[in-house]
Amino acid sequence: MSPAQPPEIERILFTEGEIAQRIAAVAAEVSERYRGRQLKLIAVLKGSVFFLAALAQRIEVPLKIDFLAISSFASSGKPTGVVRIAKDLDEPIEGEDVLLVEDIVDTGLTARYLLQTLAGRGPNSLAICTLLDRTCRRLVQVPVEFRCFEIPDRFVVGFGLDYRQLYRNLPYIAVMRP
Repeated sequence: MSPAQPPEIERILFTEGEIAQRIAAVAAEVSERYRGRQLKLIAVLKGSVFFLAALAQRIEVPLKIDFLAISSFASSGKPTGVVRIAKDLDEPIEGEDVLLVEDIVDTGLTARYLLQTLAGRGPNSLAICTLLDRTCRRLVQVPVEFRCFEIPDRFVVGFGLDYRQLYRNLPYIAVMRP
């Protein structure tokens, strides 16, 4: 049984079915790109866990999974780009084909930091796959090779994305009321 739509939700942006359809399509693209190779998915906790699980189940190449957790610091609600790793990878990535799995790429500051940090560890290849891409808020350009949806500049929740740790379990992606 799906959770009821909370009153804080303004509207559903992407339904459960639309999300499943796009993830399947992106998983097919990933599978084609990495055919004949082994892939390591690195998920950024906590938001990307739902996306990671759905994506990994549909990728058709052998894969491993690891996790990072980050803390980013903002002053007066504005992103500063100051990020630190709160939980590092369990295994090295040297010589591996790595796909960084994000719930959302927004300003690009966090994604740029993670790409730079991971690239310094000597992977064979490194790419980003994101559930949501909010290019209208981009402060720094980052290469997003795989994306499910581009979204407007609105605060969204569901399918792993939260508001004060709530609403991650919604099976759809929704816009919060202002």
